[in-house]
Amino acid sequence: MSEVSLEAFAAAHADGAAVIDVREPGEYVGGHVPGAVLMPMGQLPSRTSELARDQTVYVICASGNRSGAMTDYLVRAGFDAVSVAGGTSAWASTGRPVVTGQRPTA
Repeated sequence: MSEVSLEAFAAAHADGAAVIDVREPGEYVGGHVPGAVLMPMGQLPSRTSELARDQTVYVICASGNRSGAMTDYLVRAGFDAVSVAGGTSAWASTGRPVVTGQRPTA
């Protein structure tokens, strides 16, 4: 699995990186990284056409387990994808911004 540190992800996020959140809708509403697009694990294989192949895709979940599995899937499918170490939990625990209460659009 390709994994990126929280610090490296924070820098990429500040530069407008593509972020997908592979958690379930209820988890996403409870708090997610600003700009993260919800693509639950079960939907991701049928939604890869929504992802850009010309940029790194940052995959995040709660702690890194689901994002690791989905990163492996995306890499095998030809994407430049990396899992965010520690997930949304680590992101929030370091005081970085989290969006809550926002209904997913997908």
